[in-house]
Amino acid sequence: MTTLALGGGTVVVVGQGSEEQMRVVIVGGHGKVGLRLGRLLADRGDDAVGMVRAPDQVADLKAAGVEPLLLDLVAASVGELAAALEGADAVVFSAGAGGKGGQQATNAVDGEGAVKVVDAAERAGVRRFLMVSVFMDAGRGRDLPETFENYVRVKRASDVHLAASALAWTILRPGTLTDEPGTGRINLGPAIAYGAVSRDDVAATLAALLAAPGTSGRVLELTEGEVPVAEAVARVGR
Repeated sequence: MTTLALGGGTVVVVGQGSEEQMRVVIVGGHGKVGLRLGRLLADRGDDAVGMVRAPDQVADLKAAGVEPLLLDLVAASVGELAAALEGADAVVFSAGAGGKGGQQATNAVDGEGAVKVVDAAERAGVRRFLMVSVFMDAGRGRDLPETFENYVRVKRASDVHLAASALAWTILRPGTLTDEPGTGRINLGPAIAYGAVSRDDVAATLAALLAAPGTSGRVLELTEGEVPVAEAVARVGR
């Protein structure tokens, strides 16, 4: 069992690493979850690769111990993405338009971009694929703009495409994301009550899921909770 420090100096348990070093490509490697995950993987001895579009993000990746991969997700073809994924043991899709650019950007990144990466991973022979999705109860009961409704529709369509693939996939649907320091304790399961969760704990959960092949083929919801990350992942991987 490995303990690592994340934001605010809080120590969180990220679970037992894999017996062999993994090469993990994080699509959206400079995002608020992606960069945290890259640091965790690098600290536990895995080969973390962060795929980013902007050259000015490279320094942050290197400082976190993450190998930069400069590639524009929207502009790249499936063939170009497959070439970039050659030799990877796993892919984590944590990219997102983040509400910038409206529906067009959401469709291009969270929708078409995710589909291209799934297809590229299959072509490149990557086995493991983790998708960071959205909790389908997010914002229910509120007057939400059409842009958010479109975001949820697009994320679900990407999940459907991944689930139909031959990859060893896991779809993780976190609740409302916060920047509070991680506690290392979560609620994780196929159907749980909606709530919030820190980005630290999302990253720790992803790191643990990568080392838990028994969670393949599962759609998992995630919020803050009382169960240590490693234990929660072990439970759903039985």
